[in-house]
Amino acid sequence: MEHRLILRGLLAGGVGGLVAFGFARIFAEPQIQAAIDYESGRDAAQDALDKAAGLPVEAAGPDLFSRTLQANLGIGVGVVLFGVAMGALFAVAYTICLGRVGNLRPRTLAMLVAAGGFLGIYFVPFLKYPANPPAIGHEDTIHDRGNLYLAMVLCSLVLLVGAVALGKRLKARFGNWNATLLALAAYAVVIGVVMALLPSLGHLAANVQEYGRHATETPLPLTDGKGTIVYPGFDADRLYAFRLYSVGAQVLLWGVIGLVFGPLADRLLSPRTTAPIASTVGGA
Repeated sequence: MEHRLILRGLLAGGVGGLVAFGFARIFAEPQIQAAIDYESGRDAAQDALDKAAGLPVEAAGPDLFSRTLQANLGIGVGVVLFGVAMGALFAVAYTICLGRVGNLRPRTLAMLVAAGGFLGIYFVPFLKYPANPPAIGHEDTIHDRGNLYLAMVLCSLVLLVGAVALGKRLKARFGNWNATLLALAAYAVVIGVVMALLPSLGHLAANVQEYGRHATETPLPLTDGKGTIVYPGFDADRLYAFRLYSVGAQVLLWGVIGLVFGPLADRLLSPRTTAPIASTVGGA
């Protein structure tokens, strides 16, 4: 039974990945290209400043893969494989929850697990460390940023599991609805404390040393030695659009996983009904 559910999770994840890729290709990819164009223009402006100051300028290396390949095959394969992985994780979580979180229909449970996956794996960590296009983020902080994001995802998942367990313990005393609200409130409080304790990306040591203390790593205007702006900072509207479309792609991914997996699980788990056998009476 578990293997059949996981196979259905892989299928649902693949379908969700395809839908999310279609959305990202239409809406998010233009924002990525604009961010790359901004980064190229800023690098050119920085090189001009360095040359004027007599500093050596490193030649840019060739791209291993063309932007056409990256924007189509690259992002497509990446998003679909991510969807398949999340589908497998979803199926495991679904199997664990099956029969342990109340008498829920398979389709209802599928949508609840999908909502939990979206919130725990993506959206709550996103609130602390939101998705950024390529132009945002400094090379010296890649390692720290990756570790912080993984720590945020891990804390979110652990606390979400703890909230489910707390809700079950409180159910007998407060009822299902009140227990759910109390568990969610406890999750929100604790995850809020975790977010407050984890550093903002602009407060990382490498950023403070080179750029000063800021809330994020969003590029500020580039200035020359006299303080004159020679290249603007990153467009806030562009950053907002990229993050909005990133959330939209994840909503589609997890929503499709729940919608596709639910009917498949329903067929597998619902008892098969046999048609009544009509008894024949002779002499009609």
